Amino acid sequence: MTAPLIVSVPTTRLRDDIAPLPEGVEVIVWEMKDAPPRDHIDIVVPPYLDVSELYPRLAEVRARLVQSQSIGYDGVAEALPPGHVFANAATVHEAATAELALALILAAQRGLPEFVRAQEREHWQTLFTAGLADRRVLLLGYGGVGKAVAARLAPFEVDLTVVASRSRDEDGVHVHGVDELPALLPDAEIAVLTLPGGDATKGIVDDAFLAALPDDALVVNVGRGRVVDTPALTAEVVSGRLRCALDVVEPEPFPGDHPLFRAPGAILTPHTGGSCTSYKPRVRRLLRTQLERIAAGERPLFLQQEGRLDVPADAEE
Repeated sequence: MTAPLIVSVPTTRLRDDIAPLPEGVEVIVWEMKDAPPRDHIDIVVPPYLDVSELYPRLAEVRARLVQSQSIGYDGVAEALPPGHVFANAATVHEAATAELALALILAAQRGLPEFVRAQEREHWQTLFTAGLADRRVLLLGYGGVGKAVAARLAPFEVDLTVVASRSRDEDGVHVHGVDELPALLPDAEIAVLTLPGGDATKGIVDDAFLAALPDDALVVNVGRGRVVDTPALTAEVVSGRLRCALDVVEPEPFPGDHPLFRAPGAILTPHTGGSCTSYKPRVRRLLRTQLERIAAGERPLFLQQEGRLDVPADAEE
């Protein structure tokens, strides 16, 4: 009799969300805060966020795959015990994160926070707002999330410029190299950041980057908080020269007295890009795919190798 494939998930809710699973699969709940319930688990699914401190627990179990629920993979190589294979959750969060990016852009450009505050005061307030059509948008990062953002911006008739690690033409889109940023920033009315974390992107949005943007430009970050120099951005937004709409910040979470909580030109959401109903069917589909591949003796998808993911070329940042 073939031994069952063992999958651990961090919550009973996720266990219920991914049911029913194929025959021959056993699901157990392991939060990774205590010793593992088995000495061998085929697929370990860690908690969704803030898991790096839990990875040492994996030294106590033999696992065929550590399947993240997050798109990110920065810092994993340093935290993961030797001998473990890691895959990120590509295909799960891209659409939802792109939706939030567009929502943040529209909210900022059409003044929705001001209207909500006026409603709370029972005040009928009219404003002339910037809008989105015909705006010059710079999209920094052209991986899965970046492409999903670009696709959602297309119907809004923006003037889109895409920037990534290297210059190329891809799917009919000209992608500028990051070395071209100094010449592109002065023309960017909206800068959307979808970059992954890591040493290559840390602090790329610094004083010089922000100073090059035109007055009243909007900085939107749905990538990683460490991409942005927070004090530099805070100074620009508090002064009123720039605006921001951030789903990720550094440090995360912000302390309660952080100036951006009170800045009129700031919109903050609590790292909620992937937290919506599309998560359940997509993580179920990903887990099923990985289970089927492992059961068939095939290589799992979206593996981390030498600091990069084993993903198709069209997913490159």
